[in-house]
Amino acid sequence: MIGEIIAIGDELTSGRIANTTSGFAARQLFAAGHEIYAMHTIGDTPELIGEALKRAIERVDFVIVTGGLGATTDDMTNEAVSRALNRPPTLNREILEKIRSQLQGTGKDLATLEKLAWLPEGAEVLNAEARMAGYLLVHQSTPIFFLPGVPSQMKELLVEHVLPILAGWSRNNRNHVRLRVYRTFGLPENEINRRLLPLEGTEKVKIGYYPVDCEVHVSLTVLGASDQESDELFERTGRAIEEALGDAIYGLDHETLASVAGRLLAERGMMMSVAESCTGGLIGARITEVPGSSQWFAGGVIAYSNQLKEELIGVDRELLENHGAVSGPVARAMAARLADRIGADLAVSVTGIAGPGGGSPEKPVGTVYIGLYLDNHVSDRRYRFDGTRNQVRERTACTALDTIRRALLALS
Repeated sequence: MIGEIIAIGDELTSGRIANTTSGFAARQLFAAGHEIYAMHTIGDTPELIGEALKRAIERVDFVIVTGGLGATTDDMTNEAVSRALNRPPTLNREILEKIRSQLQGTGKDLATLEKLAWLPEGAEVLNAEARMAGYLLVHQSTPIFFLPGVPSQMKELLVEHVLPILAGWSRNNRNHVRLRVYRTFGLPENEINRRLLPLEGTEKVKIGYYPVDCEVHVSLTVLGASDQESDELFERTGRAIEEALGDAIYGLDHETLASVAGRLLAERGMMMSVAESCTGGLIGARITEVPGSSQWFAGGVIAYSNQLKEELIGVDRELLENHGAVSGPVARAMAARLADRIGADLAVSVTGIAGPGGGSPEKPVGTVYIGLYLDNHVSDRRYRFDGTRNQVRERTACTALDTIRRALLALS
């Protein structure tokens, strides 16, 4: 199905708050097999809201609207919907009674929150038990989902209610779409595009390229006339993409560099550790975002100063004095000494100059050394990353995780 996303709020159009809900919705909907025709961000103006909504209904199969459902005077989504679609506000007594029960004994004013119980005629509450606004309105056979602008609330309703409802609609309007996202690291976007260009050129196959931080994600969408045609074309094109990009592809769909490295470690029954300097804990944070990472991640050390590199990790002072903290010998020592101290099977280390100052002709800003201890062998590699301080740190963390991935694959 083809959908449209409309985010509402003056706080979004003024830039005071970043619009993260639309991106989350688009990713979830894409992964579920839907396409997004357009995404809009508009202010709390009833006329604009109504205009955007009516346009969307005419051209897509479903609409997601976020924001403007609260009890304050600037929350105008329900008012705009009632006016634009000619659906008079109707009191939802179930919501009203729930508000009353929640406010009982609190001393809060019911009159203000009663606004939440007035919904456009025909609205169906998505979750009557939830402490949040959110409803479905079917207009001209088009499902329109109205979700709160608060990211955590919006995400909960989208995943637990909107996606299942759309799945039912999709079964009745099946269009034989097959989707997959190939996550890559190490190849620039233009090179990936060059390699995959021969696969484009047909309406049945769409390939998209999306730089995401230090990665490039490649989306494959196949639309056949039947399930069999879609499946065959999807598998054939997928194999061609894998052959063209090789080991630059590290995972599919929702996998991350950290989750892939963790899976490889778990499959081999290995534990790892990390010694970080210039990344300041960024690698460890990525690792511990993965559920179950305690099965393969022992922990790490953030040793920014030379003193802590000596005391916590065990790097020899002579190495630091003779080669400097940002050097291959120190990177190797950080990885090997930490692995030895905690008994890890694998250890990765990073030390570098993230900038914007601190560089020299011999070691300019962006110089980073990554050390690796694995299978009783220690190595290091020097890199030169461009960009801001945060970009250098981000690139370093990604490269360290990819170093782990490639080293473990080489063991196979």
